Amino acid sequence: MPGSIGHQTSRPWRFVHHGFYSRRHVRRVLDDAVMKRLQALVSESETRHSGEIRIVVEAGLPNSYLWKRLSARDRAITLFGKLRVWDTEHNNGVLIYLLLAERRIEIIADRALDRRVSIIEWHSLLGDMRAEFAAGRFEQGLTAAVAAVSGLLRQHFPLAPGESNPNELSDAPVRLG
Repeated sequence: MPGSIGHQTSRPWRFVHHGFYSRRHVRRVLDDAVMKRLQALVSESETRHSGEIRIVVEAGLPNSYLWKRLSARDRAITLFGKLRVWDTEHNNGVLIYLLLAERRIEIIADRALDRRVSIIEWHSLLGDMRAEFAAGRFEQGLTAAVAAVSGLLRQHFPLAPGESNPNELSDAPVRLG
């Protein structure tokens, strides 16, 4: 099962910290040009496998998540459902979720891919991105995440010669504030 990187803090500190982050922070670290490059990367990736990749970048968790002491992973799972990443023909959609307030990344894979990738592989993939996010290099970290997920999808769900991948989900990254 895919995992995450990041750290936990006390509830009062999380309210203050997450409240400080806004859509403006997301736009500052991932401007429109970066979002277009990420979208192009996802689009290009999906020409080589049958999977679907979605990227969501959120400034901070909603207060309801903070109050209930829910994690970035809980939020990613909710968004996986809301964005219908689970609803692909081959059950091989993947959500890459970045929570700026905690510099935490979550990768949620649908059941067909998750069954084929070991927990060790998921943790290795996340570990490779840790330095990029810790250093605030969000575009590089997300680019690495897309490349790594794309590699897994190519390995387990390659397209046959002449086959194409119908675009079932938008390739545009989502900003939440």
